Amino acid sequence: MAPEPERLAETPDRNGAFPRLSEAQIEALTAQGYRRGTQPGEVLFREGDPRCDFYVVLAGKVAIVAGYGGDQEGGDQELVGVHGPGRFLGELNLLTGQTVFVTAVVREPGEVLVVPLERLRDLVTRDPTLGDLILRAYLLRRSLLIELGAGFRIIGSRFLPDTRRLREVAARNRVPHRFIDLEQDKAAEAVLRRLGVPPEETPVVIWQDRVMRNPTNADLAHALGLRPPTPHTMAHDLIIVGAGPAGLTAAVYGASEGLSTVVLEAVATGGQAGTSPRIENYPGFPAGISGAELAERAVIQAEKFDARIIVPAEAITLEESGAGYAVRLDDGTSVAGLAVLIATGARYRKLAVPRIEEFEGVSVFYAATTVEARTCTGDPVVLVGGGNSAGQAALYLARHAARVYLLVRGGDLRQSMSRYLADQLRRDPRVEILHRTEVRELLGDGELRGVVAENNQDGGRRILEARALFVFIGADPQVSWLADKLALDDGGFILTGAVLTAPDSTKWPLGRAPLPLETSQPGVFAAGDVRSGSVMRVTAAAGEGSMTVRLVHEHLEDLGAPSSRWHCTT
Repeated sequence: MAPEPERLAETPDRNGAFPRLSEAQIEALTAQGYRRGTQPGEVLFREGDPRCDFYVVLAGKVAIVAGYGGDQEGGDQELVGVHGPGRFLGELNLLTGQTVFVTAVVREPGEVLVVPLERLRDLVTRDPTLGDLILRAYLLRRSLLIELGAGFRIIGSRFLPDTRRLREVAARNRVPHRFIDLEQDKAAEAVLRRLGVPPEETPVVIWQDRVMRNPTNADLAHALGLRPPTPHTMAHDLIIVGAGPAGLTAAVYGASEGLSTVVLEAVATGGQAGTSPRIENYPGFPAGISGAELAERAVIQAEKFDARIIVPAEAITLEESGAGYAVRLDDGTSVAGLAVLIATGARYRKLAVPRIEEFEGVSVFYAATTVEARTCTGDPVVLVGGGNSAGQAALYLARHAARVYLLVRGGDLRQSMSRYLADQLRRDPRVEILHRTEVRELLGDGELRGVVAENNQDGGRRILEARALFVFIGADPQVSWLADKLALDDGGFILTGAVLTAPDSTKWPLGRAPLPLETSQPGVFAAGDVRSGSVMRVTAAAGEGSMTVRLVHEHLEDLGAPSSRWHCTT
């Protein structure tokens, strides 16, 4: 069903999502592309296409439509926007290499300027004003598509672990999609019957003419263009395991300084910081920035310098390989390199409360992104934690939930949280802070209805109505895949630097002193939250990531191996 004619007026700009190019910018783009006429009904690019060029509307109008053609089960056609003269088309996939998630249909005859993607990238590198304009618009358009539920469909029961797994991959990677719950949507079961999918083969992912039955994370990533082919024959100068602030910063610096750099990430770029709805103390962003946007900007920046970012790609072991190392992945492939940075960060701990696994992914969450907020709009929620991540999440959720109960084990928020966050929480009428309070029981059948909270001083109990529970109570290092390959401290964090050569230590194998962020394996470094002694701050992790690159250069010089020139055939 085509969008109604009366809705085809040009869409007003939405805080920079639909800007108009200046004549000078159009002239600069014209030198890199070519003009051609357009006719009504012509499709310039279609959702599901592996890639598309950059288009500028010179005359006429072009509609952007989600679900165009009505050929996707479980989805309806929806008008996203209409572009007139001076507007450019596309969204974030143009910069990230993902598949196309919307369709561009000519509605009024006219003319477009077509710029091949490679030429566009060269131009925006030379013209940062144009580059910033396009990037900002594309980031906002991606958020709009996520809110609309454009893109592919996940159909399954919210109680299935595999359904939660696929939803997490989609949400953490900020991929436009819509979840259709078999428990609530009666039409979903009819869709599955029509497709011939029995219940035991759910969840399914539907994207264009493809029906993927309980796909792996890697299969989903390949279908959406998230994951490039894993390199098999080239050994890199630097392998980075983990794409949080430390890993992404190292990728930007390493690739920009000529190191052949590859980043491996198990779930999504951004790490724990990527789940933060608002980071207000990161230098250079006085109005704050979401963790997801910070990660997306870093990914685009790293790829501009030819860093390879592979997501999802879960590392399962680290092995010595010739003069360097090999990181083996869960799909059976491996990546070789002369130096390795471990930047896998830490994962939030679970509450020691009965039945918590029963509600995980349905009513219990360990992140507070748009997806989680949407599940509790207008409902009361409980959030447990007293650190900065908990504070940021509470403020964000307060804009969506009817009420946020913030449970803090201690008696003073400022002991564990930045003062600006603690002050904002105290001033927010939608947030109720309960000090010296912990969760003892979860109430509900299938879905959370409330929690039993207990004062840890006087033992008094209170039932708090809640439809969701958010947990931010500290983190454990992501080192299980390393087994006994590296020396760890008593908390399981990776030891680095001078501590390895302490008088009572036998953890360092060489005559030279270890470099500051070097682990017990020469040439293997650790940065960010996974490192022993980390201050657990985004800016500190980014600083350690950039510092690592300087240390990698020193390590390569010690090996006598020029960067980007060491290759193997295995």
